[in-house]
Amino acid sequence: MSLSKLKTIFIAIFIGGLTVAIILNPEQSLVASTRGLKIWWEVVFPSLLPFFIVSELLIGFGVVKFIGVLLEPLMRPIFRVPGVGGFVWAMGMASGNPAGAKLTARIRQEKQISSIQAERLVSFTSSSNPLFIFGAVAVGFFGEPSLGILLAASHYLGNLCVGLTMRFYGGSEKQLERGKKYRLLPSIKLAFKELHLTRINETRPLGKMLGDAVISSIQTLLMIGGFIILFSVFNQIMALVNITDWIAAVFSGILSLLHLATSLSVPLITGIFEITLGNQLVSEATADLLDKVMIASFILAFGGLSIQAQVASILADTDIRFQPFFIARILQGVYSSVIAYFLFKPLYLDLKAENPNSLPVFLMEHSPDWAKDYWELTIHLGPLVTIISLFVYIYLYGKRNVFTKTT
Repeated sequence: MSLSKLKTIFIAIFIGGLTVAIILNPEQSLVASTRGLKIWWEVVFPSLLPFFIVSELLIGFGVVKFIGVLLEPLMRPIFRVPGVGGFVWAMGMASGNPAGAKLTARIRQEKQISSIQAERLVSFTSSSNPLFIFGAVAVGFFGEPSLGILLAASHYLGNLCVGLTMRFYGGSEKQLERGKKYRLLPSIKLAFKELHLTRINETRPLGKMLGDAVISSIQTLLMIGGFIILFSVFNQIMALVNITDWIAAVFSGILSLLHLATSLSVPLITGIFEITLGNQLVSEATADLLDKVMIASFILAFGGLSIQAQVASILADTDIRFQPFFIARILQGVYSSVIAYFLFKPLYLDLKAENPNSLPVFLMEHSPDWAKDYWELTIHLGPLVTIISLFVYIYLYGKRNVFTKTT
């Protein structure tokens, strides 16, 4: 029997088994889907929507090309990606997953980067945003605001290490790059020229551009919401049929070899599928804090299969392959865990000894509870932002696709 036929049989059995499990466990499936919907409704949608819309407008008006020309002397020699990669990296860190993938796919569609460069770029621009790391994980789950500094440092340094590693990816492109010459210093004149040309070539009026940005962004976020709910249910079903416990037995042996607490095996498996619930279980596990921080760092870096499915769906519309991204997530998980191990004493123990009840002064403006307050504000206002945005989307979509056809 061919490998293709075996794959078909496996997929059919898997989907069929999942369907039967959901039918046999309707109450637990409903609770899990509600939990996934709550995460998307309160946090993911309102957090990502502004970044997605603004990014589309910045690309349309040529601001991204302007930034790309200025950052070319920095990004090209270090990461072997065009200067626009600096914009994607910054927006990815600020807005979180899967913004880096969406922006990479967008500038690839604009032909501002090659497919190999896009595969390098998407590999190190996938990250959790600071709000989630500080507000949800450090304060909400662990109850330790100062732990956010350690988690954020290990997470973003892990991104940097992945970027430096992935610069060696794509050896076949080296011959093409070898004959090209790039600027050693940024050129304001050239950057402004590219900005102006892009704006001139953009024929859509401002209202049309804004409408397109809103529709495209909300469609992507609806897809993301579907994946979050699906994997939340899938995670619950795995626990109900004891598959999680079977896999945990294997992971316990691996954790034991690494001298980490075996009690973290189930939280780790859960985090591999869904990042939020995984980190919550890590914080509740009985283990040394250092072990929990290392596992939490791995989960944050790996991103969970839920986020990776979202990225795969976004990349499917381009010629960017998913495999390099997946390998990079494993690399970042390892890098972040190791960095967390070495930074645990200077960035957590030492800082907590100096200032036990608050974050360092350089990370707070008025109150040490800024992360907690900001997180709670997002949760309270998130549903309102989501429902208003969905009504706007329905109006714009209906106006373009329904009303125009009937008139």
